Amino acid sequence: MAEQNVLEMRGISKAFPGVQALSGVTLKVRPGTVHALMGENGAGKSTLMKCLFGIYKPDEGEIYLNGAKASINSSKDALNSGISMIHQELHPVPHRNVMENIWLGRFPVSGYGPFKLVDEKRMYRDTLDLFRDLDLDIDPRARTGSLSVSKVQSLEIAKAVSFNSKVIVMDEPTSSLTGNEVEQLFSIINRLRKRGVSIIYISHKMEEILRISDDVTIMRDGKYVGTWPAAELTTDLIITRMVGRDLTERFPERTNVPGDTLMKVEGLSSPNPKSFQNVSFELRKGEILGVGGLVGAQRTELVEALFGLRAVTSGQISIHGKPVRIKSPADAKKHKIALLTEERRVTGIFPVLSVYENTIIANLGRYENRAGLLNERKGKEEAQRNVEKLRTKTPSVNTQIRNLSGGNQQKVLLARWLLTEPDILLLDEPTRGIDVGAKYEIYTIITELAKQGKSIIMISSEMPELLGMSDRIMVMSEGRMTGIVEGSGATEQEIMRLAAQQRPAHTGGVTNEYASHR
Repeated sequence: MAEQNVLEMRGISKAFPGVQALSGVTLKVRPGTVHALMGENGAGKSTLMKCLFGIYKPDEGEIYLNGAKASINSSKDALNSGISMIHQELHPVPHRNVMENIWLGRFPVSGYGPFKLVDEKRMYRDTLDLFRDLDLDIDPRARTGSLSVSKVQSLEIAKAVSFNSKVIVMDEPTSSLTGNEVEQLFSIINRLRKRGVSIIYISHKMEEILRISDDVTIMRDGKYVGTWPAAELTTDLIITRMVGRDLTERFPERTNVPGDTLMKVEGLSSPNPKSFQNVSFELRKGEILGVGGLVGAQRTELVEALFGLRAVTSGQISIHGKPVRIKSPADAKKHKIALLTEERRVTGIFPVLSVYENTIIANLGRYENRAGLLNERKGKEEAQRNVEKLRTKTPSVNTQIRNLSGGNQQKVLLARWLLTEPDILLLDEPTRGIDVGAKYEIYTIITELAKQGKSIIMISSEMPELLGMSDRIMVMSEGRMTGIVEGSGATEQEIMRLAAQQRPAHTGGVTNEYASHR
């Protein structure tokens, strides 16, 4: 007798104005398995999960739990049905303690009638029992805002387990975790799997998927492509089925030829002694300079200082051989520098504004008429040209940017800064959270810009990306530049050796994991 699926989503369809997000999608999850859900940005993965969790109501289709048809009209219905979801963007209540975050909305109480009070002793005991059960070392009374990202991730998993969930959706759970933290997460997942809990695991990281998953479902353009045992798949097979074509090369051929020095940085230091100190390097015209490093390397802080977002106490920046003072982003723009930030959702996009408004917002003066009013027609024409030029997938330039996939949001942000006509582009993790197909398109744009003579500083925590895209690679360790190597002959071992220099002995040794932050 065939094993009954814990969850079945049959023929799920969902449309939004101008977009058919899902078309007859099927998903079948076996009990006690990790089921990976994969696809390019915009494939419909998150929309499907929001239909499962009651955030969206499907236009068509049915959901079955343990063979019985389920009616899920809200997140409360989903939780009551044994379904939990851990979103990619974690939003705990930072100023309350850990146990209050776990039991929020369902605090244990003692007393009777109007004299009921929150039973803190019981809440503390229940939280300790929950953490012991999952082998978590977190103080239930610690302020949640003081926890690391990995601890908050563990807290969210514990909260999901506290609902006695039989299905837990994890959306990009390792996007902000280091190697040791990923191992801890996998340990928790394996513990849950042994108890019969099913995990729906959304990730763009192929190595993780092949390692942790039992089954893999692939979606493309809002449609179901198929489901396969993870053991039968390879990275190349997954990529081919995700994008619908063979990607023979992960990185485009680069034909840029770096020229003379465009920017020179000498002895740049932060007022914070734990941040970047005495950093010197040169950036050539038409060059892609990769920046690598481990956790705490202070790479983001350095490029933010180059853009005027952080103060410096000493050092000099020269452009075209002339010293410049950059104390604000306005100064940076004046010297033709642009910055694409790491956290596009937090410091990049304006989610409720349209694609058109997000495109022109850094260069509004260009679209003013003689009366000082915004020439909307001219701005929309420019936005549309960039949509076509960068092949951005959007129903129109009037669509809110939050409705676009991550890769297409990134293209809009690139268009925004290209309109300022920069000579120097600072790209901080430009492909973070983007699928392999969209990554290739971003890489193609970057290489084309370098060919046109733009100079690019690109921070990346992905070793293949650094090695595949950089003319030279500058390596940092705890705020200090430890070496620059030629990209063509660089090896992973050489980069790691430089990244591990000057690390204090009390850290307990060198980790081989690249930082997902800084």
